[in-house]
Amino acid sequence: MRQKNKNNQVPWAQSADAVMEGFKTSEKGFSHTEAADQLKKYGKNEISQKGERGALRIFISQFESPLILILIVAAAIAFFTGETVDAVVIFAIVFINAVLGFFQEYKAERALAALKKFVSVKAKVIRDGRVCEIDAADIVLGDIVHLNIGDMIPADIRLFHCDDFTADESSLTGESVPVEKNIDAIDAKKDMPQDITNMAFFGTSVASGLGEGVVVGVGKSTFFGKTAGFLKQPDTETEFHKGIRSFGNLLIKVTFAMTLFILVVNSVLGKSFFDSLLFAIALAVGIAPEMLPILLTITLSNGALKMAKEKVITKSLPAVEDLGNMDILCCDKTGTLTDGELKLFDFQNFDGEHDEQLLLYGLLCNSDRVTKGKKSFGNVVDRALWESEKSAIVRPKLNDFKTLDKNEFDFERRRMSVVVKGEKTQVFVAKGAPDSILKTCTAVRIKGKDEKLTAELHKKIAAMFEKYENEGFRLIAVAEKPYKLDDSDKKDEKDLVFLGLLFFMDPPKKDAKESLLALERLGVEIKVISGDSQFVTHKICLEVGLKIASDRVVTGTELEELSENEFHKYARTYNVFARVTPEQKYKIVQSLSKDGRVVGFLGDGINDAPALRAADVGISVDTAAGIAKEAADIILLKKNLKVIVDGIISGRKIFGNITKYVLNTISANFGNMFTVAASSVFLKFIPILPAQILLNNFMSDIPLLTIASDNVDEDLLKKPKKWQIKMITRFMISFGLVSSIFDLCLILPLIFIFKTSPEMFRTAWFVESALSEIIITFAIRTRFAFWKSRPSGALLLSSALTAVATIGITYLALGANLFEFVKMPASILLFITGVLAAYFVAAEIVKRRFFKKFEI
Repeated sequence: MRQKNKNNQVPWAQSADAVMEGFKTSEKGFSHTEAADQLKKYGKNEISQKGERGALRIFISQFESPLILILIVAAAIAFFTGETVDAVVIFAIVFINAVLGFFQEYKAERALAALKKFVSVKAKVIRDGRVCEIDAADIVLGDIVHLNIGDMIPADIRLFHCDDFTADESSLTGESVPVEKNIDAIDAKKDMPQDITNMAFFGTSVASGLGEGVVVGVGKSTFFGKTAGFLKQPDTETEFHKGIRSFGNLLIKVTFAMTLFILVVNSVLGKSFFDSLLFAIALAVGIAPEMLPILLTITLSNGALKMAKEKVITKSLPAVEDLGNMDILCCDKTGTLTDGELKLFDFQNFDGEHDEQLLLYGLLCNSDRVTKGKKSFGNVVDRALWESEKSAIVRPKLNDFKTLDKNEFDFERRRMSVVVKGEKTQVFVAKGAPDSILKTCTAVRIKGKDEKLTAELHKKIAAMFEKYENEGFRLIAVAEKPYKLDDSDKKDEKDLVFLGLLFFMDPPKKDAKESLLALERLGVEIKVISGDSQFVTHKICLEVGLKIASDRVVTGTELEELSENEFHKYARTYNVFARVTPEQKYKIVQSLSKDGRVVGFLGDGINDAPALRAADVGISVDTAAGIAKEAADIILLKKNLKVIVDGIISGRKIFGNITKYVLNTISANFGNMFTVAASSVFLKFIPILPAQILLNNFMSDIPLLTIASDNVDEDLLKKPKKWQIKMITRFMISFGLVSSIFDLCLILPLIFIFKTSPEMFRTAWFVESALSEIIITFAIRTRFAFWKSRPSGALLLSSALTAVATIGITYLALGANLFEFVKMPASILLFITGVLAAYFVAAEIVKRRFFKKFEI
């Protein structure tokens, strides 16, 4: 429960000092020992992961398929009508399927939970009087937390210091506009988050400014924790889910039509209605690939674990396949095409001279903090400036100045400002993007004198910006003005004097060119969407070998002027964008998705979060801003295009193996049903018993569980693949008919030449049907001749063992007692072998013609 003081008051109704007193803490924070004691007392700051399922829920879900429920009802009817053996067999097979599915899904859930632990969420707290970074899960009640722009708020926090602090609370309240925070006590009767403006809430994020506060709620006792069950929003349907849904619709149509036909024919021919009903239901289950959920779980979870070894962490199993299906990757330039580590290269005033005042003001105008002599960084520009050897010469002078007020950086202004007081002077200093700073200036310092910023000087300075940006530098401009007040506002960023520039450089990654070529070979189009200058972006793209469409970098200013249709056209036509806003990034990704493309977005900044959410595959990195990691589907432990290349290949291998299973099972099962439907017309007995159908389906699916380990032809990895229902339908019909033809080649001789009994007939057909589905896997698993594509050892071994078991069970007492099998003579076994060999050859011939016309 949320902590209250001895007077049973809620934290927001008390002063910040009273809250800290209640938790026996202060602005100096806990010691590590005290924090450890609190952790033992109240537990980890954690909430159950969204979507996590317990063991019981996973087991129950195995029985939620409509076909399985129908089968259970049929078995119950059989039991109460005296068909005990049939009922027991059906129940046993359903139960075994459920157990197999349970263990695979349970394993997958645990694997995903383990993978999520790789993705760390950090928080800045004070321990032993120092600011340190810890896992958010280790935050305790009474901790003092520092919050900066872009941070995910790690607990419920009573604020005692705010500086232009606003929070995005849309995840908690649905309010889209950031909420301005303060430190004043509030009426205790107000208990809605929207009304509590002196607290920062777990699960929300810092939109601007900075703040400090004391933790008053952790884990399930937070507002977010208490309402988490009501905050689950339906996920956007991915290509993976669309494909599965379309495939399911196909199965329903085929199953209903075939089952109805078989039920009517058997009833008209005078066979028992109950036997016909049970038979039709069993066939309905027979055509359904009931092992598909298990196979998907095995394949995707194994893929997720393999990808984890390659530094790719998936937050959901379908994201594994979605990554493989991706055909457009939108990414930023910084950290993707470049090293992502800015370094101070130079500093110059307007006269082109090295002026140390630029370095001094650059260090003073800094949004990061120093606590007990230790400086923590969240801003790459400030980190590069502080760590530069060039700035070391002016660092001692920082002690001569006191910072009186700050106006924090935001993405609309693209600048920040401070009021600093020295021994003899007090000045207002601004630092930021050159064009943003220049807008605030009315003068420029030339040879030590402040000259009016004329149109001619403005043009000259702008030309200077362009010149250096074309050379690949990231520029930060510095400006100042005398200032007498101790506090300030963003509105005071005017009438400044332009001083000069700080030059930073972020060099291209050594392997960027190779990775881009690999993505091109995989059919993935790259679109660079950068907030940086168009000149820097253009230069870096050329250096890494990215072909720029029409040699044109489209800017955010251009996009702002476009109509919706024109924007959509630009998004498709051009591949490099610069100086774009977070909203424009989002619109570009959304526009590309509307074209039916599978769009990935790689980003790690605060301003990338909207685009990450809009993408089919949101990709971020472990070192990203908390809000970016929250929005992403996939987390990279290393920000590198090569890691994504490896992930795409893994995703395509997974899709290839799932496709093998679907094509194999749907064609074989359709062929069997078609044969049964046809033979029902001229056979006087039910050609195969319900229990035998279920056993057949079960045995033939066992080897396919190992198809997740199968090798995939390189040819299938060259392009993104999607579920093609039309192709699957034609494959089902083409190969199903081939299967039926050879079934009839077995059935007709069994009746008219061998003149077998119904029991022998069913036994022979059971063996032929099961073995045909096992061996056909080795024909249709590749587009090439079967000997040119090597299957995995696991698939070979499981297929051989299952084939032996399939024949063996017909000679055992178990098979005779439960499934009414009889022992087949050698002549029939040889005949079955001949039919299977002819079937395999025919399938090889048909597949070559089929795959010439259709792509998998």
